[in-house]
Amino acid sequence: MRVSLQALGCRLNEAELETWARQFQQLGHQISPDEQGADLVVVNTCAVTQEAVRKSRKLLRRAQRANPRAKLVVSGCLATLETQALTAEGGIDLLVPNQDKERLGAIAAAELDLPTMPVTALAADANPLFARGRQRAFVKVQDGCRYRCAFCIVTLARGEERSRPIAEVVAEINRSTAEGVREVVLAGVHLGGWGSDLGQGLDELVAGVLTETAIPRLRLGSLEPWELPERLWDLFANPRLMPHLHLPLQSGADSVLRRMARRCRTGEFAQLAAQARERVPGINLTTDLIVGFAGESEDEWRQTLDFVSRIGFGQIHIFPFSPRPGTKAAALPDPVPAAVKRARSQALHQLARRLKDETLDRRLGMETTILVEGRHGGDSAGDWFGYTPDYLPARLTATGTPDLTNHLLRVRLIGRHTDGESLVAMLIAPQAASPVR
Repeated sequence: MRVSLQALGCRLNEAELETWARQFQQLGHQISPDEQGADLVVVNTCAVTQEAVRKSRKLLRRAQRANPRAKLVVSGCLATLETQALTAEGGIDLLVPNQDKERLGAIAAAELDLPTMPVTALAADANPLFARGRQRAFVKVQDGCRYRCAFCIVTLARGEERSRPIAEVVAEINRSTAEGVREVVLAGVHLGGWGSDLGQGLDELVAGVLTETAIPRLRLGSLEPWELPERLWDLFANPRLMPHLHLPLQSGADSVLRRMARRCRTGEFAQLAAQARERVPGINLTTDLIVGFAGESEDEWRQTLDFVSRIGFGQIHIFPFSPRPGTKAAALPDPVPAAVKRARSQALHQLARRLKDETLDRRLGMETTILVEGRHGGDSAGDWFGYTPDYLPARLTATGTPDLTNHLLRVRLIGRHTDGESLVAMLIAPQAASPVR
C-alpha cells in the first residue's frame, strides 16, 4: 500500500511521522508524498491553539475530499482531546490517541486489516525521511510535561514526562546517519526536562549523541528558558552542535508571565540570553510570543515590545491568544478585544521584521555552510535552498551542477534575497558528500 503521512504543529509531531514512516516501511508499505495517490492517509493533529484545531480539522476535510477511497487514520493532540467529536463527524477509519501512538503502525495494520509483507520492505539503506521529500530528521527524545502553564492544553493531551534512554536515541541517530541523514533535531514537549525521570540532564544526552554518533549536524528543538544545565554551553564548542536556540518567552511583562504561570521572568530571560551570546558567539536566539493574553493592558503590551526589542530575536513566532477549554487561562477575566489583538499582532510583526532584517544583515560577508534541502519552489532551475548552522534560510544559484540536495556546501553569504526572508549564498567549495539517492 501507498501511505501518505501529514502533520500539523510542533516538531514532535514531525518526529512521530518519521517513526510511523519506518513502521509502515517495515510492514512492506511504500511512503508516498502524494496524498491523492495514497491508499492510506495518516494525519497527526495539533490542538495547542484554537487556530491549530481549525487547521487540523481543515486538513482532515481536505484529506477526505482529495482521496475519498483512501483509509484515514488520525492521531495527535486533537484526536486525544476530542475523540468523541471527531468520531461523530464520520469519515475517519481509525483514531489512535497519544497514549497509543508509539504503536500506530501495528495498530493500523491490525484494526484496518492492512496487508503486511515485510519481505517486500524497502532496503535497509532507504530512509523514509527522503521518501517524504525531507532532509532534516526529527528524533523524539522526550514526551509530556510536568508543568502547567495557564494557556497550555498540551499537558492534558501528552501526559507526564517520559524520556528515551541515551542508548536508544543514539541507536536511532546512528541508523539515520548510515542511511544518509546529515542533520538531526532532538525534539520533545519539554526538551529541557529530558532525563527528569532517569536521573539525568539534557547535557548528558547531547554529550552522548556528539560522542557516540557521527551525525554532521545536531540541533536542539524548542527549549523552555529554565532548567538549562550549565554544562550545555560547553558542548557548543563542538561545531556539530548548531548555534541556534528557540526559547519561548510568551510575554515581555512579568505581570503577564505570572498570570500565565510561567517559570521564567524577564530578568532571568535577559540573563539567559546574555549568557548564551557570551558562551556561544554568533548564536541565533528565536522565540514564541502570545499576543493579547487575558487582561493584557496597554502598559504590559508596551513592556513586551520594549523587552523584545532589547533582546533582539532573530525570528519570532507570533500567536494571538485564544483560550482553550480545559486550561486555567480559559476562565481568566478581562479578555482583550479582537481588534486590539490584531493591532498588537501587526505591531509585533513589524518589530519582528526589523529584528530579522538586522540579524540577516549581520551575517553578510560571512563564510559558513548550508545543508541543501532542495530546489526553491520545487523546480526553479539552478536555485537551491538550505539553512546555515544558526538556522537562517539561504538561497544558492548553482546552474549546471548535479543534484545538490542533502549536500553540505561551503558558501559565502553575499546579499539579501529579494524575498526579504533569506540570504543569498555563493558557492565556495562543497564538502565531501555523497548522494543519498
